[in-house]
Amino acid sequence: MTATDRDRIIEMAWEDKTPFEAIHAQFGLSESEVIVCMRRVLKPSSFRLWRKRVNSGTSKKHLHKRNGAINRFKSSRQKTIANNKISKR
Repeated sequence: MTATDRDRIIEMAWEDKTPFEAIHAQFGLSESEVIVCMRRVLKPSSFRLWRKRVNSGTSKKHLHKRNGAINRFKSSRQKTIANNKISKR
């Protein structure tokens, strides 16, 4: 796994609306592998905070907790955002 991939996985894991299934589809990592990656990379306090958020009732990190009307992994505006020169690093 490259540093860029690892950074993207961490970014996706921090996002509340990105399900673990999206990470699996893009990178082939299961939920438990993402947890191990986050445990290795984050500080212990940051990891505990992240796990608390993921396990809370408001998190939508699992597809079965999401509204059935949402059937996509990315925002419908993602293409227009990606073409924005300001958002490029």
